[in-house]
Amino acid sequence: MSNAAATLSEPRIPVEGYVCVAGKPVKGVKDHFGTEGGLMARERNEALAALLREAGWSQPQAAAAVARVAAESGARELEAVSRSHIAMWVQGTKPSGRTPHILAETLSRRLGRRLTLAELGLEDGPTGAGDNGCDWSVDSLTVLAELGSDDLDMHRRKLLATTAYSAAGLALPAAAWWAAAPAEASSRPATSPRRVTQGDIDDVRGLTAFYSARDQQRGGASGRSALAGHLRDEAVPLLGSTFRTEQHRRDTYSAVAEMTYLAGWMAFDASEHRAAQRYLTLAARLAAEAADGPLGGHILRALAHQAVDLGHPRRALDLTDASMSRTHYAQASFREKALLAIVHARALAADGDRRGTLAAISRAESDLARADTETAPDRVGFFQEASLAHETACALRDLGDSKDAEAHFKHSVATRRRQQYARTHSVTLGYLGAVQVRQGHLDEACATWEQALAAMAGIQSGRARDVIVRMQSDLSPVRRRGGRRVAELDRRAAEMLRAIG
Repeated sequence: MSNAAATLSEPRIPVEGYVCVAGKPVKGVKDHFGTEGGLMARERNEALAALLREAGWSQPQAAAAVARVAAESGARELEAVSRSHIAMWVQGTKPSGRTPHILAETLSRRLGRRLTLAELGLEDGPTGAGDNGCDWSVDSLTVLAELGSDDLDMHRRKLLATTAYSAAGLALPAAAWWAAAPAEASSRPATSPRRVTQGDIDDVRGLTAFYSARDQQRGGASGRSALAGHLRDEAVPLLGSTFRTEQHRRDTYSAVAEMTYLAGWMAFDASEHRAAQRYLTLAARLAAEAADGPLGGHILRALAHQAVDLGHPRRALDLTDASMSRTHYAQASFREKALLAIVHARALAADGDRRGTLAAISRAESDLARADTETAPDRVGFFQEASLAHETACALRDLGDSKDAEAHFKHSVATRRRQQYARTHSVTLGYLGAVQVRQGHLDEACATWEQALAAMAGIQSGRARDVIVRMQSDLSPVRRRGGRRVAELDRRAAEMLRAIG
């Protein structure tokens, strides 16, 4: 359970048809922990009780696990979930809002299989948007069109946000699926007589390059809806058209896959993690259908990066292992190989494998040293010396090596093109301040964080927001003795949080 939740007193369990407001039972009120009032008798949820027994959790342990998944999903309304809420749900109270989906994801992770709301005895509860984006057996074109529509409709987008990031959804299909994907896509019947031209493909690639540069400068929350519109209305329809040759079809699928990947990456940076996961999974499927091994590896490492950030090192390792296979890493340019290798190092570090981490870092350094000897796709143009230093620092930090992490973060700051990559620059500064304060260097950390806040001006990024929240947490123990400088930094951090939204 989060610290905030742990310090709260247990809420009183309301009587039938009531919820607690300000500690008092009030009839006919609805909140996210249970359904609105009415004096109906509740029926014990035996299905949920059985799953909790199978999980081997006490009610406080279950509440703590739900709180962790809720925090990961940005569901602040569930910070105070407690054993009393678990008891209410077992007794038959139906939770509302995001709660059923987060409860399902929590138990799915514990039991190692995906559970539906029906299996939790919550089939009559709220159901958000359809969520088959991580099912490798469904038609990718249909799901991508549906996801694009959900993402552009504000009501549906809110429903999509009710679904939690799915650790179970990271499971990859067998090798036979990847091998068969191009032929399956080639046999897909056309839904339009239109013939795709090279100009159509170039347009998709041009839009992807434009929004990728915007993401690097201003953050993933800036322009995400506009990109989703281009994807749905201009890119996805190309996949149902006719093609001059099989190579032409593959080139079209590859271009649309890369735009879909960018939509997922921008959602990830905006901290819309379930939408990001669904876009990235669909992008990986399209890359497989295009027989584009390097792009597929690029997308798998993005899914791994997200898994590392959200605290799923074993899942991240599975994804990076797949990205380092002969069908992905071996076919990539040296610059892309370096990116795949350093994210593999991040996953190894998150899993506590020091020797493997250092070997992967060395491999990434070797690959990047050879990158200028050949051309590489535009999508990896950002991955320069500064990016390698940033990711290396993150891996070392996760191994507990703050001193070396600080040196690499400083190198990243010194070598990055700050205007072109403003979002990442601000995040690097935030991480640098965190490792400085961890070593007891408060003055240096404050100076670094002041630079980070200044660099965040005009940026719309969930990762930048997370840096500020972490900064405030790191400052908490020293507020009383930090004096005027800490107070001013705190004030500026609060202002920047409001600006980022």
